[in-house]
Amino acid sequence: MEDSYIVELYWSRNENALVESNKKYGKYCYIIAKNILINNEDSEECVNDTWLKAWESIPPNRPNILKFYFGKLTRWLSLNRLRDNGRIKRGGGELTSALEELEDTLDSNVNIEQEIELKELSEHIKDFLESIEETKREVFLARYWYLASISDICRSFGFSESKVKNMLMRTRRELIKKLKEDGLC
Repeated sequence: MEDSYIVELYWSRNENALVESNKKYGKYCYIIAKNILINNEDSEECVNDTWLKAWESIPPNRPNILKFYFGKLTRWLSLNRLRDNGRIKRGGGELTSALEELEDTLDSNVNIEQEIELKELSEHIKDFLESIEETKREVFLARYWYLASISDICRSFGFSESKVKNMLMRTRRELIKKLKEDGLC
């Protein structure tokens, strides 16, 4: 079913929007939640919560790319659940690992929230991602946005573990360089 039709179902308040959303994007959203939460039950609940949030937010929102809209909702809900459960402190999962890898990208003495608005930083990172090769961008997003494990990325792209790790390291270095040039790091 076309995304535009699913959005129209939401706008007309037709409950089939939820069914169609789950049919088309349920597995995609589950993978995002599972990469963050590790737990099957929590992941399933977050996917269900995604449809509820979509119901509440469409309208007034009319997403252009439904897949990314649902992915963003799922990621946000999963991170909130993770924080609420206090699992970040206990470690485990790809979130801790991914955040540790990115830790050195930004100067620890600089408080980003005080120096610049988050939106400005997001724009610079978005510009950076648009400027790099598509495969590098997809691997970077898989790791740091969708919090996929290195082994999952290797399977998805058909790369060796060392290639993925090197690609991520080089991309982080390029990002650091770009942020420094822009005065953000």
